[in-house]
Amino acid sequence: MSSHVLPQSAGYGVVCGMGLFFSLFMIGFTKLQTRYTSLQTSSAEEFTSASRSVPPGLIAAGIVSAWTWAATLLQSSATAYKFGISGPWWYASGACIQVLLFAMIASKLKMNAPYCHTYLEIIRARWGTVAHLTFLFFGLATNIIVSTMLILGGSATVTDLTGMNTVAACFLIPIGVSIYVMTGGMRATLVADYTHTLVLYCILIAFALTTYAVSPIIGSPRKMWELLHQASQANPISGNAQGSYLTMRSKSGLIFGVLNIVGNFGTVYSDQAYWQRAIASDPRTSTRAFLWGGIAWFGIPMGIATSLGLAAVALAHGENPLIELTPAEVSAGLPAVKAAAALMGQSGAIAMLILLFLAVTSACSAEQIAVSSLLTYDIYGTYVNKQPSERQILWVSHMSIFGYSLFMGAIATAFKYIGVSMGYLYTLMGTIIGSAVVPIALCITWKKTNGTGAVAGAIVGFCAGIAGWLGLTAKLNDGVINVTTSAGDYEMLTGNLLAIGVGGIITVGWTLVFPADFDWDITRSINNAVTTSIDGVATPPEGRGEKDEKVSQSQNPEMQVGEVSVEQQVDDLMADQRGLKRAFRFAAVAALILTFVLIFAIPLPLFFSSHVYTLGGFTAWVCISLLWLFVGLILIGIYPLWEARGAVTSVSVMISG
Repeated sequence: MSSHVLPQSAGYGVVCGMGLFFSLFMIGFTKLQTRYTSLQTSSAEEFTSASRSVPPGLIAAGIVSAWTWAATLLQSSATAYKFGISGPWWYASGACIQVLLFAMIASKLKMNAPYCHTYLEIIRARWGTVAHLTFLFFGLATNIIVSTMLILGGSATVTDLTGMNTVAACFLIPIGVSIYVMTGGMRATLVADYTHTLVLYCILIAFALTTYAVSPIIGSPRKMWELLHQASQANPISGNAQGSYLTMRSKSGLIFGVLNIVGNFGTVYSDQAYWQRAIASDPRTSTRAFLWGGIAWFGIPMGIATSLGLAAVALAHGENPLIELTPAEVSAGLPAVKAAAALMGQSGAIAMLILLFLAVTSACSAEQIAVSSLLTYDIYGTYVNKQPSERQILWVSHMSIFGYSLFMGAIATAFKYIGVSMGYLYTLMGTIIGSAVVPIALCITWKKTNGTGAVAGAIVGFCAGIAGWLGLTAKLNDGVINVTTSAGDYEMLTGNLLAIGVGGIITVGWTLVFPADFDWDITRSINNAVTTSIDGVATPPEGRGEKDEKVSQSQNPEMQVGEVSVEQQVDDLMADQRGLKRAFRFAAVAALILTFVLIFAIPLPLFFSSHVYTLGGFTAWVCISLLWLFVGLILIGIYPLWEARGAVTSVSVMISG
């Protein structure tokens, strides 16, 4: 008799059936867009950047979708299972602040490089070929790590619930996504993101209400508090105050929080997917979109981990355990899966299967179009064919999307067989890509950043992170280095901190000693037929002064002044410099205040006080997490429909008329 909750056919049905449904849906959407609007996917500009005109609600939905990985749902619940209530908070806050702070980057991007297709084009314009190739490595490494985690988490869940062949899941999931990404490009990806995220919020709310209001096993915050109190006595957590699951005083939870913060800076700032959403956004609302996206996303890991993650603790460590979890299953992120099946039976298993499929596919689509942009513009258009036609750009983009979907399946299968799990990659990622964070952020925000220092910081920081991680692994484990020994808290923490710390210190230190004096007009001319000055006056590239030309050639001798792309931009995205500066100031104040509250003001006093939550405090905690889910549903599910009401009405009239 099968030990799986659902039959194998259910796995293939969801992966293939839902994949085909969304592909047909997006093909239909693209045909309507092409026929009834001026937005044509035959345009490379529309395909890769949605004509830089997407309103904030849809961009926010795309941000939430791209940032909702399998790990968001699975690993966040695993942290609740391992650390108690501190796990959901550190996961949610530690991965939310990067999106909030990226609002400042989005504003600077619109000010200083409004026509770029990738952030690597900015690096090449500022610092030349060596820097471009260096950060191309980090950009592609980020995409590969994220993609592998997505497929590993999704395939593990499908296999656990249905018994579907893991290798089949690894390949079928990304290939299904590639169909609609190739058809509709960036705009179709964002619309698919919206539909995925809307359903995702509804399922998460259903899980939370079942856990705390409906389930006969738990059914209330009081019952959950009692079960967690019993679990704390039966299975106390080392390093937690009183061994309790009901405290923020968790040593391992705090270490994970630091790992989470460092690692996720790398996977936002080095990932073209987030830059692409900033590029696609309307310049007037890009900062608002990232702030909304960060606030809405916080509720997803907080909500599922507070419900299913804590439910897994209650069901596994009670007087009569209903589920069993091995360390390997916890590392694979299966506590939420087991809890959903135990609380809701087959309906819970089906809901979790659909939830993971939606999360994985929407994030996969973001990675696929991000990688296609890097391969098309930063490899093909830069080193293979420097003057590609629009048809060639589209052909390379399509082939890159399909080719990368196959690569995603292959690399996930390889990691599966060598025993590397989603949880392992999640804590390791900061060590691999963290050193590029500060140089990339400063490239678009600080005119004095020295290119040589940025490259040196990224490379030396990477080497320091790897050396520190493996060195401490060997020291603490009698010279034994393998997947198991290298996954320790202190080993991973050392690698993450060294990577981002050394990379940042070298970049900033070198710049302070040897400051540059970069002219932002150079990056404003990327892919633009004219160069726009800071006061909004457009002048031909050849009309620039001798000084400007010398600055351009000294910064990057390979970059032609006023280089023109295939797409000729019509709208002047630089016309409202004052508005962009106001948006940057607002983003800076809002993001920094929210970061301080989420990382310092709330968790640290609770940590140092060693407070263990009473029933009243825990009930308030649960209510806040549930309310946050509803706030996210309003921002991401309802508002985008409201802002699209005019376009929907117009198309409907044309169809009916």
